[in-house]
Parts: sequence; structure tokens; C-alpha cells
Amino acid sequence: MASESSIQTTNGTPLRGGPPTKEELIAHYPAKFTWKHMKTFVNSGDLGLLKRDKLLQIRYDDWAIGIRAQHGSLVDYLLNHRLQWGKRDTLSCLQSTVEDDSRFYVSPDNEHQDPTPYFSVDTPPEYISIIQNDWPYSVPPEVEHTLIWTKVPIYHPELVDTKVRARIDQDGLWGFTGNASPPPSPSTLPQCLPALAEWGITLEKMITSEKETEEEEALVGKAGEKVHEFVKARWDEDIWETAWFVNPPRLQSVPGLAHIHVFARRLQ
Repeated sequence: MASESSIQTTNGTPLRGGPPTKEELIAHYPAKFTWKHMKTFVNSGDLGLLKRDKLLQIRYDDWAIGIRAQHGSLVDYLLNHRLQWGKRDTLSCLQSTVEDDSRFYVSPDNEHQDPTPYFSVDTPPEYISIIQNDWPYSVPPEVEHTLIWTKVPIYHPELVDTKVRARIDQDGLWGFTGNASPPPSPSTLPQCLPALAEWGITLEKMITSEKETEEEEALVGKAGEKVHEFVKARWDEDIWETAWFVNPPRLQSVPGLAHIHVFARRLQ
């Protein structure tokens, strides 16, 4: 694992290794993005715009070396340690303030059930792990970055029409809940690009599909409706606003294990 002195801040101060606390994120990895940035990036059609702080990425890479040595691979670490299926997340340094809801955890009333064919609000808790992202993107302090891992597919032939499969394979899925106004238009993205300057992102480097037809928009909406329903159930729209997304295959960090990213902020 990383030594105490191998990870440093920009002024050379040694930091401990491993996942950061919220206090460390605020002090040493201040957010590069605003809430408006986050919603604009999610709605832009290029989910690759969502980034982790570069110094935090170095800390992550250093940590991952030790994890691979200890567990064999990051996938084995997730499966055998981090993802405690159906249980509350007690391992993260970054605790969620979302109201506890027993529907999403295994209990004597809901254990040992058959899996659903695809992810939905009806998927039994033993096939789901809701955890905080131990290595969050560069989000504002008031925004929680949660991951919903699932053993059942998110992309499924009953949900993804062949007419939009190529588009979804390229762009992924995303949505917004708890918002009184529509999310920022993708046309406003150029105003946000300065926040991505250190990653060298330009409009020319973005990877997006052509604008959807009305039919395609409806079919993409259908493909994501089960995720959308789950997010609304977990994050009360009277209390929280969220931006959620599912990476396309080209951006999946753990191929073969489905997961959803949720950025959540309490309504002002």
C-alpha cells in the first residue's frame, strides 16, 4: 500500500494513503466543478467530461497498486470486500445523509428472492449495493456521489430498442430528478469548458452522437425509465435533486458489473 509520504498536496505536505475523507477533499482537492457544471456535463451527451481531481487520481492510482497486490484485482476487491450486497454502506469514509430506507436493504421480509430480469425498483436488495464513491469526481462539497451496483443487467433487450442500441452504446443513459426547471441545455457547454481546461478538453475532442429524433428520444427515455424510477424512489424529490447516469460500455470501469452514478444535492 502507499506510504504516508508518497502522496503529497500541491505544497508538498505529506498525506496518508487510501480513500479520502470529506475534510481531505475540501482541504486538498477542492471542487473544480459547480453543480451547474455537473448537470451540464451529464446532459451534454459526453459522459467522459466528468473527471476526478488530478491529484486525487494520483492518490487513487497509488492506492490501486496495493489493492491489486492484496486482492488480485480491483474487480476481486469490489466483489469480495467493498460491495456488501444488500447491506448498508459502513465502509466508506464519505457517509451519505440520505434518509435511511429499509426497502433497499436485505431483511427477513425480503431475502432469498429471485432476481428480476433487469434492474428496477423491484430488484431484490440482495442483488444491489448502494455505496458512496470512495473516489468521487470533482464535485462540490454539498453534492454526494453515490454508486448503485447491481448483479442484474441495466441494459436489457426488453428496454433497449434496436433503433437506439448504437446510440446508447456510444452515449450511455442519464436523467435528472427533483428539478423544478429543466437541466442546462447542451448548447451552454462552451461556457463550462474553462472548468475542463486542465484536462485539455475542447469541443473538438468531445464524443457525442447526432441530435436525437423525437422517436429516438422517446426510445432512449424508455431504456432509462427503470433507473429513473429507482433514483426517484431512493432520493425523495421533495428533498433531493439528482443527476444520474449509466456509463456506455466504452467508459465502464468494471466491464460485466453494472452500476449507476448518482450526483445528489439537497434542495435549497
